[in-house]
Amino acid sequence: MNPATENNDSLRAQTTTGIILAVASAILMGTIGVFSKLSGLGAEAITFFRLFFGALFMLVFLIGKGRLHLIISRPSSAVIINGFFLAGFIIFYVQAMNYTTMANAIMIIYFAPLTAAIYAHFFMGERLNLSSLVLILLALFGFAMMLEFRLDLQGDRLRALGLGLAGIGMLCYCAFILINRKISDHVFSSTFYQLLVGSLVMAPLFFHTVGPITKQQWLLLVGAGMFPGFLAILFAVIALRQLQAAAFGTLAYFEPLAVVFFGWSIFGESLTPLQLAGCGIILVCGILKSLNN
Repeated sequence: MNPATENNDSLRAQTTTGIILAVASAILMGTIGVFSKLSGLGAEAITFFRLFFGALFMLVFLIGKGRLHLIISRPSSAVIINGFFLAGFIIFYVQAMNYTTMANAIMIIYFAPLTAAIYAHFFMGERLNLSSLVLILLALFGFAMMLEFRLDLQGDRLRALGLGLAGIGMLCYCAFILINRKISDHVFSSTFYQLLVGSLVMAPLFFHTVGPITKQQWLLLVGAGMFPGFLAILFAVIALRQLQAAAFGTLAYFEPLAVVFFGWSIFGESLTPLQLAGCGIILVCGILKSLNN
């Protein structure tokens, strides 16, 4: 076989793997709401154990694979910084909801994929073609439809503070995407230390609010560490090594799609025709972006 053909096939296989993992990561990220709602615990506890148990599962995974040596060496500063951004994204999002509506907060947060794609276009050489830009904007529009366009920008100073905190959370999420595109550490080591640093950042908030935890709640916390923690972050880090920011950004909108599906299928939350149409737009954009890579 021609070496050029082999190289193209290898790149195509990597891209396909990246797309599958990006979608899987988005869906798994969306499960955090399920674990949070079923456990009834505060956001600080859920977030801390999501990251802490995620790091613990990553450690067990490395031991099982015989790759423990990957985390013995000191992680790069970029990995440590991204651990702060991972925690920052969650902290500021949670805090934003204390001052403004959840719809407002999450709508601001999900400008991050578009922001990351635009930044990568101008400063990282990841050229953003017209079709990629249109698909990201359409996915964002579909997300707005799912929220029924309820973004209230009017209000008092506290609501403005909430929007500002959501904006900082959006920048943290954007940085998490972009830095992972450039980290050269092994993907397993990078994932472990980002989860570990994120949990350490969350620890003071958790221990400040910690209360009694039942056996059932412990099981749900372990699940939060496994699915939206360990697996979701690992898949995201791997996908970001294989996909450009624009592709990952489009597929990231499968997360709110998953949240809506879990709310409907598990908690019996109803969907309006407008929300269903928004889900359909996100799904179509994700499929089209996959076909274009």
